[in-house]
Amino acid sequence: MSNYGTFTDPGTIRFERLLPGPIERVWAYLTESDKKAKWLAAGEVEPRVGGKVELRFRHDTLTPHDEQPPDKYKQMKDGTGFTGRVTRYDPPRLLSYTWGEGTGDESEVTFKLTPEGEKVRLILTHRRLGDDPDILASVASGWHTHLGILSDRLSNRVPKGFWLVHTEMEKEYIKRIPES
Repeated sequence: MSNYGTFTDPGTIRFERLLPGPIERVWAYLTESDKKAKWLAAGEVEPRVGGKVELRFRHDTLTPHDEQPPDKYKQMKDGTGFTGRVTRYDPPRLLSYTWGEGTGDESEVTFKLTPEGEKVRLILTHRRLGDDPDILASVASGWHTHLGILSDRLSNRVPKGFWLVHTEMEKEYIKRIPES
């Protein structure tokens, strides 16, 4: 299993990770604000279809490394965020929600969890991203980096610096975007 996401359809990226379980623990990291803040973004997830999802990103708090965002992302230095809406909710196996609702660039993220012995297979699919290569590379490298931090947190490892990894992954994903 490659850690790289794959562009499965136009505007869609898919990631697969095998994480330390149990499934309820991984589910908690997807839905509980304090745990979600350790790898992605703080904010509540209302536990029902139609429920509100808050994402408050503070990339400087995800790892113990003191690093500044690249110029391209300097507007995120003091945090950023948005809300979405739960579109599918089947604990502890399936969660989908809109991403960037109200921004004009709404997409949808789906997390599917499947237990495999003491591990949990996570399949993350982000759809409706459009066809702008810069956006695709940014989103792909963002998820790649966030999922690496999630894996490290669940494995009790210190994660690498967010922006260090993101910058390297963005270069890699720009090469991986399929030609239109």
